[in-house]
Amino acid sequence: MQQQSNDDASEPAESLLANRSFWGLAITQFLGAFNDNLYKQLMLLMAIGGAGAITKDDRQGWATLAFSLPFVLLSGVAGYLSDRNSKSRIIVICKIAEIVITLLAVLAFLMYGNIGDYGTWTVLVLMGIHSTFFGPAKYGILPELFHHKNLPRANGLILMSTFLAIILGVVLAGAIKEALVTKDATGQEDFGRLWIGSLACAVVAIIGTFTSLVIRYTAAVQPQARFELADSIVPAPIVSLLSKDRPLLMALVVSSVFWLVGGLVMPVVNRLGKDQLQQADTKTSVLTAGLAIGIILGAVSANLVLKRMPKDKQVSLGVLIMILSMCIVSIWKPNGDVLLGYTGTFIGLIVAGIGAAVFVIPIQVFLQERPPLELKGRLIGTMNFANFVGILLAGPIYQLLIKVAEWMTWPVSSVFAMMAAMLVPILLFYRLPKL
Repeated sequence: MQQQSNDDASEPAESLLANRSFWGLAITQFLGAFNDNLYKQLMLLMAIGGAGAITKDDRQGWATLAFSLPFVLLSGVAGYLSDRNSKSRIIVICKIAEIVITLLAVLAFLMYGNIGDYGTWTVLVLMGIHSTFFGPAKYGILPELFHHKNLPRANGLILMSTFLAIILGVVLAGAIKEALVTKDATGQEDFGRLWIGSLACAVVAIIGTFTSLVIRYTAAVQPQARFELADSIVPAPIVSLLSKDRPLLMALVVSSVFWLVGGLVMPVVNRLGKDQLQQADTKTSVLTAGLAIGIILGAVSANLVLKRMPKDKQVSLGVLIMILSMCIVSIWKPNGDVLLGYTGTFIGLIVAGIGAAVFVIPIQVFLQERPPLELKGRLIGTMNFANFVGILLAGPIYQLLIKVAEWMTWPVSSVFAMMAAMLVPILLFYRLPKL
């Protein structure tokens, strides 16, 4: 497979941590993921209502859909632009746009008393648009910056930093909401003071813009590419590639299913924490962070412990761990309490996260390395499209599964068993091929 010829790309694997571009990209991604997840978790907590909120008040699925919709509609265009232009330049432009969006969030909260959810949900959609264009450049640039032997380690370390950012963003969102949101005499929450948290996000976006400048400039891989209507969904060259490369197509499908389940986890855990476990916003957000903690541990395991294991075996092991841990978390007592309690559920989610990392890292590396260099950006755009079709579907599917649990008079923890069932076909029938 063709690789870009440059000094950085030919460096040995052990030099990765000495590479300025790696640190620039890792820190930039860390700060962006922090902002995305802080704001998204604020929206989810606002959408679910107070502890013990009833089902009809839970709009988390629709908030997930609002954030995901831009990925489905624009991922093809984003992938095209990442091949047509310098990926490093797109990253810088995206970070500048993030500053503007976070400042709009400040304004949306300041005006919340007048315009309600319209402003904050608009910002949520804008954050989805921003992440849509950031994704293909962020992941597509890895093979351009680093030798292919460095890619598993680079993916693992960036995945670790990303999920550390998710932990911090999600937990801080709960703490910010608890500290800044007040209630009136009728119990109605006042979200106006959340502008303070959004202002902090703007500062983080400014720092991220400076760190993006550290990433080495990369030239456009296909500067003469012409935009076609098909590029707005799945570009014609990618359709042709996938029609000839069934393993690549199946990897995309499996990745999409994985992210469908991943898109269900955060709203389910939020509902589990606030409704079934009766926890406040901060402890609920800590519970949500358990999965991210597990993914960090799993990324280390996949890189250090499992590197001698064949990639297809890693995928099977990872999905098996996810299924078993989700089934255990789903069990409830006759009185409706979670069998594992708060601490046990937290540990169970960590174990599920370990399995998730062991499962997804080999697939992610495969999707980065498999396509030819001139199509990597558009393939990553298509991967984002497929993944966020999964996450987009997670929104209405979440609302449906909650209704099913309610109809069966099962508690919210039962949804974990339903999610585990979605992964069983992957365990039984999917094996990641060799490159």
